[in-house]
Amino acid sequence: MVKNHFKFLAALICAGTMSIFAGAAFGQTVTTGVDRANVLQAQTQPPFGSPVAPEGFEDGHAVATPNDPDIGQQEILKPTAQPHPFTVSLATPVFYTSNVALTNHGEVGDVVFAPVMGVFYDPQLAKTLYAHLGAREQIFYYGKYTAFNFGSLDCEAGLNYFLPQFHNLTLRAWYDFNRLTMGSRLGDEFFSNHSIILNAELPLRLNRAQQIITGVDTNLSVGADHQSPRRNDYEGYLGYSVDLTRAFTIGAVGRVVDRDYHQNGRNDVSEIISATASYRLTDWCSISAISSFANSDSSQDVFDYSVANVGGALSLSIKF
Repeated sequence: MVKNHFKFLAALICAGTMSIFAGAAFGQTVTTGVDRANVLQAQTQPPFGSPVAPEGFEDGHAVATPNDPDIGQQEILKPTAQPHPFTVSLATPVFYTSNVALTNHGEVGDVVFAPVMGVFYDPQLAKTLYAHLGAREQIFYYGKYTAFNFGSLDCEAGLNYFLPQFHNLTLRAWYDFNRLTMGSRLGDEFFSNHSIILNAELPLRLNRAQQIITGVDTNLSVGADHQSPRRNDYEGYLGYSVDLTRAFTIGAVGRVVDRDYHQNGRNDVSEIISATASYRLTDWCSISAISSFANSDSSQDVFDYSVANVGGALSLSIKF
């Protein structure tokens, strides 16, 4: 009888130990998956909110046009662009990433195909106040390491407020729901998060062709289904863009992000540099070259990593 009790106790201890290690491994896998989603989405999406300014609106006046030097009524009465609150966008980024699993040793690279589709509605509520509703789904397919495939769904709602008297300073307050799934299996969720995004962004136009954008934002998690990857992000960024021709634009953005995790005393500081070159084929179609480098220093060394991404994208966007 004593021997049987001892066997039962030993089995119970082993099972408990295995469950603890399994739970820790699963938690780290989820956390790594969330980090990969954050890095790769930053590679394929603009770092700023949208829109930067209402169409046809700049510093409280109609946007400058090539017809401005003309003499006569056209110079006095600039036509203002008609508002188009609905936007449907589709992009097909393809790029190489140098560190698939975001590890600090034994890095392996792979090609990633990351199609994304979004639908957004930005109606005008007042002169410079706009509502924002949007949904975006992006799926990341790896060429060789297919076990890392995942999907990311974002649903957004909030307000954009423009202050033309302060160089179109933009203030945003959004709610965002993010849901991560294994591959394209929409029912196989491994993480979901509810967050409040607060953003202040200042575009400084140097001339017709050049613009600097600086901003800060806060992403506050107010609820998540797994606590280990749950965090608050505090970010500052500085960007520059120049229109080399009417159709060809290049830009660069530098960002610093402090990631404060809710559990385990973890804190990461990430530096990200990205550059793009875009050529607009039509008003609704463009092609881009994209690149970025990210370095993350964590209070827990196992989460330190560096990663570089380079590739291109075809983008379609229709406003109505």
